[in-house]
Amino acid sequence: MTGSARRPGPRLAVVGIPTGRRVALFQDALRAAGLPAARVVPWLDVLGGRAEFRADELVRIDSPGEDTEVERALRGVDDPTRVEGTRLWYERFTAAVLEIGALAAAAGAELLDDPAGLAVLFDKRLCHAALSAAAVPVPESPTSGAGAPEAGGWDDVRALLAATGLRRVFVKLAHGSSASGVLALETASRGRVQATTSVERDASGRLFNSLRVRRYSGEREVAALIDALAPDGLHIERWLPKASQHGRVADLRVVVVAGRATHAVVRTSRSPMTNLHLGGGRGDLEAARAATEAAGGSWAGTLAVCERAAECFPGVSRVGVDLLPATGWRRFAVGEVNAFGDLLPRLAGLPGSGAEGLDTYAAQVAAILSRTRNDHRAHA
Repeated sequence: MTGSARRPGPRLAVVGIPTGRRVALFQDALRAAGLPAARVVPWLDVLGGRAEFRADELVRIDSPGEDTEVERALRGVDDPTRVEGTRLWYERFTAAVLEIGALAAAAGAELLDDPAGLAVLFDKRLCHAALSAAAVPVPESPTSGAGAPEAGGWDDVRALLAATGLRRVFVKLAHGSSASGVLALETASRGRVQATTSVERDASGRLFNSLRVRRYSGEREVAALIDALAPDGLHIERWLPKASQHGRVADLRVVVVAGRATHAVVRTSRSPMTNLHLGGGRGDLEAARAATEAAGGSWAGTLAVCERAAECFPGVSRVGVDLLPATGWRRFAVGEVNAFGDLLPRLAGLPGSGAEGLDTYAAQVAAILSRTRNDHRAHA
């Protein structure tokens, strides 16, 4: 069949940043598949009440990140390096995706990403509870679920740690991302406290994200930091000892597309945070697989844990699962599930995943085409 005679592909719209990397990579994947470009609906139009959708469009919701004006509209800050404002960001983001859903339904368009699922994914407390209820292994947490106690500051954090016996935890912003506001907190006898974080506090108490990981020592210093973070909402999780590669702690980001684990990367670091922008590096995926199997585990079973996590959000087209390997690569737990965790340029698909030779965006385009074909058969 010639290109001119091919059946036209689905009509796609993507809510995103028109000049952003994510939209560009998705458009590249469509072009490589011989499909027309998606119509871009700018996040600024959504937030300004100017968005519209068309009948029979499939609507993909992408990240509103990497745009200063959108960040200001969502978070109410002029400096994108500021940490504060994530609670407001969450309120405005969830209202916006609900509005996208309503507009799409009214126009006869169909969403690829469920607003309710996105709302849970962007609240670490709700996400943790959903995973736990589905028997997905997760770190112990005293703040998991809608009915859990609120950590309103250092006094509450200290009381929750005392009640649970936890000594080493991660304190996270409930609605944070990219390690913003994350503290690796350690407590010991006689009131000794220290925290490792990328958060920097200026003389006036304002909080900024830094590219340098630093350590705060002493209860007074750590308490001031947590008290400043608390108004945006806090989530606490047990700090699990992680496996290592070449003397660096390691975890994995696994992308699940349409229910299947398609891509994975090992991230390693000398600090507790493995995020690449904080000095983390890519590790050896084949070595991670070999270490898992040498410890008596199953690599397929490990990927299946990520797929079980994704099953908790069936209306979301793709997620990035942060998988935490225990010391010795014997067990795994899910640290987080990220709605927009697919930005891994040029990463090839996993063997046997059906995405061999495809990057994360090409795998998503293939999944959309498969969905469209199935819909055509169902209505034939």
